[in-house]
Amino acid sequence: MESNFNITKGMTSRYEKTLSFIKKNIPDKKRVLDLGVPNPFSDLMKEKGYEVFNTHGEDLDYQPNVVKQYEGIEFVTALEICEHLINPMGVLSELPCDKLIASIPLSLWFAKAYRSKTDPWDRHFHEFEDWQFDWLLEKAGWKVMASEKWTAPIDKIGIRPLLRKFTPRYYIVYAERAK
Repeated sequence: MESNFNITKGMTSRYEKTLSFIKKNIPDKKRVLDLGVPNPFSDLMKEKGYEVFNTHGEDLDYQPNVVKQYEGIEFVTALEICEHLINPMGVLSELPCDKLIASIPLSLWFAKAYRSKTDPWDRHFHEFEDWQFDWLLEKAGWKVMASEKWTAPIDKIGIRPLLRKFTPRYYIVYAERAK
């Protein structure tokens, strides 16, 4: 199933940074479980030679063990999904392999947590600081091996757009299951 999303300029930049981070930390093309339904980034990974499987929209708070059905997965991507879960530790603990690439939007002091005005499911239950996300991963059995942050500038005028040019908005980690 192909995704039906419009890719914005900001998404393109984020996707390039995410793909670069994946290639740096997991250089060989592998079998990937991308948590969430098919989306533009999972389509991009397929175009780049990865064999990508997506979950099917299950509520991962209620069904965290649904990820165990994916056999032969070599790494998992959890790209901007943990903030939507009430208990991301459940699914993070159940992942079917020992390598994880996960990204989150960081909590910003000048902007409240995201909540869509049109989609009742598109909202953030959590917006983490980097140390909080690292701690969550540690408690779920993962060790952070590498991380990066980047900004999310937007082409608008105002105080918040100016702050977005300098304040990191996204945090991405490569983690391995702790031994």
